[in-house]
Amino acid sequence: MKPYIVGVAGGSASGKTEIVKTLKKHFEDKIEIIEHDNYYFAHDDLTMEERASLNYDHPQSFETDLLIEHVKKIINNEEINIPTYDFTIHTRSSDTLKKVPKPIVIVEGILVLENEELRNLMDMKVFVDCDGDVRLKRRITRDVVERDRTIESILTQYMETVKPMHELFVEPSKKFADLIVPKGGKNKVAIEVLINHLATKL
Repeated sequence: MKPYIVGVAGGSASGKTEIVKTLKKHFEDKIEIIEHDNYYFAHDDLTMEERASLNYDHPQSFETDLLIEHVKKIINNEEINIPTYDFTIHTRSSDTLKKVPKPIVIVEGILVLENEELRNLMDMKVFVDCDGDVRLKRRITRDVVERDRTIESILTQYMETVKPMHELFVEPSKKFADLIVPKGGKNKVAIEVLINHLATKL
């Protein structure tokens, strides 16, 4: 049986991960999750200061060709080993994660609907929509707690790269979505619709 590939895109801190976790909790071992964030290029040749100043919200920041290769293997029912990215040091870790084909495979990330070749591998495309002020508030909370960032660095990055890249690349990719989920992970009705749809594919 060919895995059913679902792309889940949306702005940074829009609630994508919360929705994906809800789906994982509901479908348990019938779902595999592949995060685009793990495909950031390694920057071992740069200093920590240089890494911190990079634009992480541009499509060229990701090794999307490798992600596409991996999704194709999953579709062909092959196991893959994906890279892992350590946000506290702004580069890849030495670990990899094994991902196996399952009935539903979710590909999640801010730009997974931006790339046409990747998009064309998906059976369903979801865009998680959320107000910019709410996303910024969530991003500050997340990055301070989980990524050991200062508020000043978070705000600087948001104004210089996150916001303009969202407007240039992320927001326009919404037009490719089959389902748009307003209010992120708090939209229980939309999540129920998504769960019911995916249940028909099992």
